[in-house]
Amino acid sequence: MLKDTIRTIPDYPKPGILFRDITTLLADGAAFNQAVAQLTSPWTDARVGKVAGIEARGFIVGAAVAQALGTGFVPIRKRGKLPGDTVSVSYALEYGTDTIEMHRDALHAGERVLLIDDLIATGGTALAAVSLLRSVEAEVIGAGFVIDLPDLGGAAALRDTGILVHSLVEFPGH
Repeated sequence: MLKDTIRTIPDYPKPGILFRDITTLLADGAAFNQAVAQLTSPWTDARVGKVAGIEARGFIVGAAVAQALGTGFVPIRKRGKLPGDTVSVSYALEYGTDTIEMHRDALHAGERVLLIDDLIATGGTALAAVSLLRSVEAEVIGAGFVIDLPDLGGAAALRDTGILVHSLVEFPGH
């Protein structure tokens, strides 16, 4: 069972947080293969043009999903990390703002994109990524996550924007 391969680290990065660590899942070849297969299966006939993955663990999982779907991969990174001409979007955090970006030429108008990350919590970064992808007129056909923390509402917020969400494991109560 995939849930059993995910390590929980209490009080990281601050007291009261239960950090869900997928590095233990990634280290287990059978579990990693199963996760990629399960993240890929809803999209095999969806004509996915590219997979976009959110920094950093979304790069690992997203690139594997892109490879399994036989398509390209687009990294969505924090500001200042990409060398080419970029587009960006800023979004609110609990305290302050953050900015994510991607290369301006990574996608073309109408291209069908699947968004992948390791975890969906409040949905702030995922919603910003959808906004970023839509800013270049890409068609976001869905989003996939290894972990959903449903009590934090991120997956529901994505669904409210018309995004089909597929998650493999839930940790209620986060």
